[in-house]
Amino acid sequence: MTDAITYFSAKLALETDASDVYAAQKSGDEFVLVDVRGMDAWTQGRIVGAVHIPHQEIAARAPVELDPAVPVVVYCWSPGCNGGAKGALAFAKLGYQVREMIGGYEYWVREGQPTENDEGPLPRVFDSQVMVVRP
Repeated sequence: MTDAITYFSAKLALETDASDVYAAQKSGDEFVLVDVRGMDAWTQGRIVGAVHIPHQEIAARAPVELDPAVPVVVYCWSPGCNGGAKGALAFAKLGYQVREMIGGYEYWVREGQPTENDEGPLPRVFDSQVMVVRP
């Protein structure tokens, strides 16, 4: 049983999900949400309040742009994308406290959380396959 406790404790210390990130934003928790996708993806749509640092640029940009004392949450496209893990690793190598948002942008959108692009807010979608949808 100890192995399971150790494993899941470590996993939860390094991962979070869209619902928890949204709740943390709403409650004013201090962290920086970083979109690690490329420019085309960022331009198409992103999470409200996120900053954009593609995972390939983290080593060069993070020390200049982000306070290392502030926790970081990274996200990529979806569960099928490992860009979030690459971004989390890059932040960890720099000494940041970092967590990966599992599900990525896809699950953020599917849960109906706020998104935007350069033109402004995007329509909110509530997907009954990933959450309870109430009338």
